Amino acid sequence: MNEFDDDRDGDDDVAIKEAPPQLKKPPLYKVILLNDDFTPMDFVIEILMDFFAKSEQDATDIMMCIHNEGTGLCGVYSRDVAETKVEVVNNYSREHQHPLMCAMEES
Repeated sequence: MNEFDDDRDGDDDVAIKEAPPQLKKPPLYKVILLNDDFTPMDFVIEILMDFFAKSEQDATDIMMCIHNEGTGLCGVYSRDVAETKVEVVNNYSREHQHPLMCAMEES
């Protein structure tokens, strides 16, 4: 037996149970449209139907909420999806020369 040999009897009886990883769901983000005095209501409805898959009735209801309350919730998404939707909607609005603003906030 040399100095590196270790003769420990009974160590085989120790059971080690690994704890499952503690995973946390990533935060979600609300995508909202902000009211302005210049963007036509029909354009807002078009945005909601085309980019957020809202029915015409749901889009109209959200548009009226934006008009009356200043903001309207378009949907709740993961960070990457929310950022993409905000960018796409803002670019589309600018391309059509409307000041409509889309934003996101943590849910």
